[in-house]
Amino acid sequence: MKVLFLEMVHPILMQRLEAAGHRCIPCEGFPIHETLHANPDAQGLVIRSNIIADSALIARLPDLKFIARSGAGMENVDLLTAGHHGIEVFNSPEGNQNAVGEHTLGMLLALLNKLRSADASVRRGVWDREGHRGMELAGRTVGIFGYGYMGEAFASKLSGMGCKVIAYDKYRSDCSSTAAPAVEQVDLEAFKRRTQILSIHCNLTAETHGLFDREMLHSFAQPIVLLHTARGPILRTADLLDALQTGCVTAAALDVFERESDGFEALSGEGDPVWTRLLAHPQVLLSPHVAGWTRESYFKLSDVLADKILAWAE
Repeated sequence: MKVLFLEMVHPILMQRLEAAGHRCIPCEGFPIHETLHANPDAQGLVIRSNIIADSALIARLPDLKFIARSGAGMENVDLLTAGHHGIEVFNSPEGNQNAVGEHTLGMLLALLNKLRSADASVRRGVWDREGHRGMELAGRTVGIFGYGYMGEAFASKLSGMGCKVIAYDKYRSDCSSTAAPAVEQVDLEAFKRRTQILSIHCNLTAETHGLFDREMLHSFAQPIVLLHTARGPILRTADLLDALQTGCVTAAALDVFERESDGFEALSGEGDPVWTRLLAHPQVLLSPHVAGWTRESYFKLSDVLADKILAWAE
């Protein structure tokens, strides 16, 4: 097959496809319209998060057989149009699930132990032990909202930490697994009643866009620590800040934001009062959408795609 690489991925994917006899065309950085015009006979596409594989793009490639999305989220692929035309769609959440699990745990421990402010305090020459008295994870209940690859990976990292892990997933009937056998699946009401630490891991869909708003955040029975490493628009930033002010949320760690660009490569919001409040809040820990962005995951994301494409092609 003729495969267009529209975005940069680890070279192992191209190497493995070419070794299997497929023709790979590196097109990263070239204008998308020119690339499609020059290659109307392409049968495969490789993208990450910047390219939107919508119905217009798909219509320009009548021979298209598959779309490979390096990463987990599929919001930049028109799945209905692809399915209508019999186009296979692959993604690779297995490639960065471990990275997301580790990053989420790291952010949680940093919050509970006030590591950011402790480090800044010592650097200022202030020796404030009492002000940086932390909280232990053991004995607390962690609620995982959305129990796919990322939620399960985080649950596996929590095993052995002495905490209780519960999970809610509207579209999964069984959250038990060998990776995290102690996870208890609960309904939404029990989830909101028991959760003390909330970690969001659901996909971004029309249903989940803005799901964690003022009403949802205030519906938890007790104050929560909030972790968000899924997709920015799932959480309303202004409503999170209000929940922090009222005490419904005691601390938050965010790796993703409402104001990210579609490809996650830039952030808007300069001069926006909500963004300014978020940056200034002492109980918020931030990172630039890097939870799944490790040296190891860069390789694994492409290697997993190669496995899937080659198995399907055979």
